[in-house]
Parts: sequence; C-alpha cells; structure tokens
Amino acid sequence: MSRGMSQSPSSPPSAVGVFVTPVTPLQQNCTTVWCTATLKAAVIDPGGSVDAVMGEVARRGLTLDQVWITHGHLDHAGGAAEMAEKSGAPIIGPHPADQFWIDDLEVHGQRWGIPDARTFTPTRWLADGDTVTLGETTWETAHCPGHTPGHVIFFNRAARFAQVGDVLFKGSVGRTDFPRSDPDALIRSVITKLWPLGDDVTFVPGHGPISTFGEERRTNPFVSDAAAARTPPVRPAAGPA
Repeated sequence: MSRGMSQSPSSPPSAVGVFVTPVTPLQQNCTTVWCTATLKAAVIDPGGSVDAVMGEVARRGLTLDQVWITHGHLDHAGGAAEMAEKSGAPIIGPHPADQFWIDDLEVHGQRWGIPDARTFTPTRWLADGDTVTLGETTWETAHCPGHTPGHVIFFNRAARFAQVGDVLFKGSVGRTDFPRSDPDALIRSVITKLWPLGDDVTFVPGHGPISTFGEERRTNPFVSDAAAARTPPVRPAAGPA
C-alpha cells in the first residue's frame, strides 16, 4: 500500500520521516511526513483512501497533526475534508487562488468516480514564503502557479526534501490544459522557485517515481538547463496529471 523512503546506512539520521501511499485511480502520491523527534505527522494531498492512510499513520505510531494541500485538484484534495473530520487535524493550504477548484470537488468527484470527495475551507491558506511547523521541524512553502493558479510546494531545508505536487515530475511537468493553467508560469515556477533550493534536493512528485532537482536540471525535456536555453522554449501541455 505504501512506498517508503529510507536513508542509506551511512547517512546521518534525519529529523523527517516520509512514506508515500498511491491513492485514487490516478495513483496520486499521497505523502505522509513526520517529525522523528515528536512523531507528529502531516498528510500531504489525501485525494482518497483516507482510512487506509490514517491506518498506516497509526500503525507506525505517528500522530496525525495536520493535513497539507498542494493544490485543489480532485486526486489531491478530495479526501481532505474527511481526513480532517476524522482526525481533528487542520487543513493547511493551498494558495487561495485555487478556491474555485476546491469549490467544485464534489462535482468533479461525481464525474470521475470518486463520490466521497467533499469541498472544504482550509483552516489556513498559504502565501509564497509562508512556513509551517510540524513538531520540531519547519517547512518552507512556495507559491508555484502554472498547473493551477494556487499551487504550492512544501520544502524541508534541513532534510533536503520537497513535496512538489504536480509542478514537476521525473522527466516531465504538470499539465497546463486546465482552466487557468499557464505553461509559461509553470516553467518560471520550476526555474525560479525550485532550482534555487539546490540540486541535492530529493522530491516526491504528485505522481510517479521520486527524483532530485539536479537530475531534472540535467535531463528533463521541459525544464532542464538545456531546455531553458532554447528559443523558443518547449511549452508543456499535457503531463502525467
């Protein structure tokens, strides 16, 4: 049910733990992160399988403390209301520009066969540069529009780890054929918001395998350094999700 991430035996212990649970028919990477000192956990993008994710959190001896949302699409946010209701955890994010997506979660859920999806009002909206605290860890956020206008990412500087939703994938980028998507803004978000965080950052995308920012700068056909130097640049249209 879950894909775990672990360090090599030679690596120093991290203050952050991570496991990934693919959810919904779109196999969205619902990502649980936690503070290893306090065992307080945040679930990022619970698009579905709420009971299974919460069960795994409990099995690992963690306390579900917060629900974080990168953007308002159904496969990322459809289970947030249910998870918050069952756990009492606050919903944090995304940026308020995605309110229109959240307002239509129930309509999209009926259309795409995820009938339990429910709309919600976040406990806290996020803006570019905000931070969130989880136990003894601090996470930076960045507003990264393009896939959706209100997309945010979560970054832990000490662990060199990010959860980037549907901004960036291994070998691709997020789709920009949705209402209020913007392919040029998406490219700018990756180049100006993600790359400065460092090539050594490992990231979990919204779908598919993990990668590093350095690997994508070298090889990604849309946002590599070579792609950015092209005139005209390659403009994304339909990525994995």
